Amino acid sequence: MTLLVTGGAGFIGSNFVLDWLATPETAGEPVVNLDALTYAGNRDNLATLEGDARHVFVHGDITDRALVDRLLAEHRPRAIVHFAAESHVDRSIHGPGAFIRTNVQGTFTLLEAARAHWSTLQGPAREAFRFHHVSTDEVYGSLGPSDPAFTEDHPYQPNSPYSASKAASDHLVRAWHHTYGLPVTATNCSNNYGPWHFPEKLIPLMIVNALAGKPLPVYGDGQQVRDWLYVGDHCSAIRAVLARGRVGETYNVGGWNEKPNMEIVHTVCRLLDELRPDPAGPHARLITHVKDRPGHDRRYAIDARKIERELGWRPAETFDTGIRKTVQWVLDHGDWIARVQSGAYREWVSANYAAR
Repeated sequence: MTLLVTGGAGFIGSNFVLDWLATPETAGEPVVNLDALTYAGNRDNLATLEGDARHVFVHGDITDRALVDRLLAEHRPRAIVHFAAESHVDRSIHGPGAFIRTNVQGTFTLLEAARAHWSTLQGPAREAFRFHHVSTDEVYGSLGPSDPAFTEDHPYQPNSPYSASKAASDHLVRAWHHTYGLPVTATNCSNNYGPWHFPEKLIPLMIVNALAGKPLPVYGDGQQVRDWLYVGDHCSAIRAVLARGRVGETYNVGGWNEKPNMEIVHTVCRLLDELRPDPAGPHARLITHVKDRPGHDRRYAIDARKIERELGWRPAETFDTGIRKTVQWVLDHGDWIARVQSGAYREWVSANYAAR
């Protein structure tokens, strides 16, 4: 049996591949890893798998139907786990076209290829096949301070080009199940953090900027609230859905860690003060409020009771344990951080923050 993973060189995807091949229950099932290696895809994340016959890396695009068809015919995976996506809200504001191409057109291409492959299967192989779609809580829109957390039945109200493109992909997955019978499952997760996180998102950006003595840019008043999910817990949730999830169902995956951005930034600063003190003074001195981004959602919150009730899953990490592991990982992987902070990355940071 084999798994086809898309986007398996990105942040969450690479963590999933590493976790899958390190977990005794799944370590014997090879992974075919399809990734386009855009700016956030990095084979360095998978360096420990070099030479491992259980991991087949394929450099390619999910919009390439002929390539996807060939991989499905050659490897005959029993499931597709679809991570591949453009995922940064700020980048979607500057260039929405890439998000439509990858998140909408790419998901459509995968679904059509999966449907064609599934139609050739018979017996137990047909019954076992799954298409698992990884999505985000951002499709649900923004919550007020006292609104109940997002459940799986919450109406979709995407507010950014990124979340709109993910909402569109979610709808395609649902439609391919209801119209064609394709056996799908889906997860909508909250904000992930942890190892191999490209330093454009809040937590890794704060860590690497603080270590470099650079300003820590906080949008607006910094009181935007998010639920935070350690990436290892996200991986275990997806494994639970693949093993026991009901076909056609969506499961919200959260960390039960609602926190405002300012609290996150101060926590990172305190940990760095402890683990890597700066002779110039506390890292919090670098906090700089900048102009908020357009259409910034105020609050996300995930109600993850369904996946606990049906599949017995709960996050293993608290925010305190997860953020300490994350900061320590960055401190231990300075070479990786230096390599991903290329000229293109520096140009992006300048373009997004200089005018603020």
